[in-house]
Amino acid sequence: MKRETLFLKVVLFLMALPVIALCIFVVLPLSSIIQDGPDQLAFLQYVFIFMLYATAVAYFLALYQTFKLLSFIDDNTAFSVRSVKAIKNIKLCALAITGIYFLAMPLFYMIAEIDDAPGLILMGAGIGFAAFVVAVFAAVLQKLLTHAIDIKSENDLTV
Repeated sequence: MKRETLFLKVVLFLMALPVIALCIFVVLPLSSIIQDGPDQLAFLQYVFIFMLYATAVAYFLALYQTFKLLSFIDDNTAFSVRSVKAIKNIKLCALAITGIYFLAMPLFYMIAEIDDAPGLILMGAGIGFAAFVVAVFAAVLQKLLTHAIDIKSENDLTV
């Protein structure tokens, strides 16, 4: 099992690299699009930057919790309360990303009006929806793992 979890840890690292590159090289130039718009909307540039960086923070926290979960699997403690807590934290990070993008939909609409890019609204909705799907999956996994831990503890007490 160590080989598979090592592979997944490498994949987590590779998932982090593009987001780091986006945060460094793309967010600030992308926010300058808002600055080119009407003067009364120039303050939205900072809201846009904050939204993207808050999303990145939640994403990296979720990746870290996933890394911890893989470490629990390596230690043969996958069916533990710590694993349930890691999955709960992943769910909360995904819900935070969903909330950020749900609250930012008016901002996406304003940016799409400025730049005449209606696909931007769909992109924002798509990211929010994808994060919501991850949150639902994590909630189901959390419930199943909690149930499995309860059954395991009952069996341990029976023997």
